Amino acid sequence: MLNENIKAIRKSKGLSQQELAIKLNVVRQTISKWEQGLSVPDSDMLVLISEVLETPVSTLLGETVVEAEADSLKAISEKLEVINLQLAQRKTTRRKIIHWSLISLCAIIVIVFAILSVIESPYLRWNYSDPETAVLGVAFHSLEWLFVRTAPIILICAIIGILLTRKKN
Repeated sequence: MLNENIKAIRKSKGLSQQELAIKLNVVRQTISKWEQGLSVPDSDMLVLISEVLETPVSTLLGETVVEAEADSLKAISEKLEVINLQLAQRKTTRRKIIHWSLISLCAIIVIVFAILSVIESPYLRWNYSDPETAVLGVAFHSLEWLFVRTAPIILICAIIGILLTRKKN
């Protein structure tokens, strides 16, 4: 019974006799002798075998263990279905995040345009004879100029992105 259990559990764990022998610090022939019932491991070795095979000693000494069959085609297809559902859910979540981020970007651009039109570039009325004021005014003007030139392109791209990421029925 012990010999059959060692062999069945070793195979169910996907270990060869050589791999188990290496883990137990014995030669492969020793494993072969145990599995053929020609010899029996001592108690210390039995405990080590149970640790390596992650199986209680009582199971090794108990009833015959039926060799676990490899995953059937049905089990594999069920696992793949679960994985596909998880991937689809991630894709949907990612799409929603991108969609709402693009909507937020459009709203921010519109708000900044509204603010710029309301304040009407107050830095243009500053006295630029002071060097610090001049540098600050040029910086504000550069940022506003850059925003006014690039924001429409970004806005159009964001709207296209919103249309492409909307939920399809």
